[in-house]
Amino acid sequence: MNKSNNKKTVVVAMSGGVDSSVAAALLKNEGYDLIGITMKTWGYDDFPEKDSGCCSLETIYNARNVAQNLGFSHYTLDFTEKFNEVVIDNFISEYLKGNTPNPCVLCNKSIKWGALLDKAESLGADYLATGHYAKINYNKDTDRYNIRTSDDLKKDQSYALWRVSQHALGKTLFPLGDYSKDQIRKLAHDMNLKSADTPDSQEICFVPNNDYRELLEIRLPGMNEKLSGGEIIYNDKKVGNHKGYPYFTIGQRRGLKVSVGKRLYVSKIDAQNNRVFIDDETALLNSEFTVKEINLMMTEKLNDPVNAKVKIRYNDKGNEAVLEQISENEIRVKFENPQKAITPGQSAVFYSGADVIGGGIIDKILS
Repeated sequence: MNKSNNKKTVVVAMSGGVDSSVAAALLKNEGYDLIGITMKTWGYDDFPEKDSGCCSLETIYNARNVAQNLGFSHYTLDFTEKFNEVVIDNFISEYLKGNTPNPCVLCNKSIKWGALLDKAESLGADYLATGHYAKINYNKDTDRYNIRTSDDLKKDQSYALWRVSQHALGKTLFPLGDYSKDQIRKLAHDMNLKSADTPDSQEICFVPNNDYRELLEIRLPGMNEKLSGGEIIYNDKKVGNHKGYPYFTIGQRRGLKVSVGKRLYVSKIDAQNNRVFIDDETALLNSEFTVKEINLMMTEKLNDPVNAKVKIRYNDKGNEAVLEQISENEIRVKFENPQKAITPGQSAVFYSGADVIGGGIIDKILS
């Protein structure tokens, strides 16, 4: 955090977990005036069995307890309607297109650094802070901000932050960027924070039982009857039937219920005709694709081809590629070596060392 304090006011997004709790404590120790806000982003009535983990009533109480002990106000705000309209509806529509979405990426852009940042500014706050493991870099020469990886690369969350706008980055603090997760746990114990031993969330907050198929069944009654019986295609021949193409993603091996004497994977999803194509592992290897809905951080536009390391999924280590901007909102990515299961709907994030150049949504596989 290299932004000056001078008794600034910060809204802290508090999930009730250890990371956002320690983020608040660190900012309090630096002398910031804090306002804690916990977002309610999905309806308990929709998924009563999902009242645990991220965004649950228990975590709201944890966040309030931490705020009270640290001596600042805490509020719970209901963003359920906005979250449904933007994040959940997109999540469902992407699966209906045969894609595999990144709901956390869209939530970061539209909810945390959209609706919540708007609320923070309306309260007169100077900054919004979260417990993300990431850093923000400011380049005086270009007058632009970009996300930078955190010191703890195992917990680094830069991949999920590529859609955050320049305005939002200028209003953001990431207090945990210089820490490891172990250090944060220790600090939480040293500070006697209630959330010190809260387990990390490993699931999508609005998906019941960590099974997105159940969400689709709840939100789209009758979908199973409509889509069940679609064809599974291997080597241009039908080899079986499936229960609905939205239940599959590129690279999936389990649940195919097809036996041809070797391991097969989902290689293509034809949403229009309700068909799922399968093939062997080599068919999953591709080198070139396009991304849409791009957001560039380090520069406004790529005027020339750029060498970068590109991640195509959250836990990807990244691989060398060349980026070429081919339209205002589209970039062509060509890997140096073919990569497995490049999946439409997922995010491709571009790095120059520790700095995020930008990113986009994987759209068309070219070769």
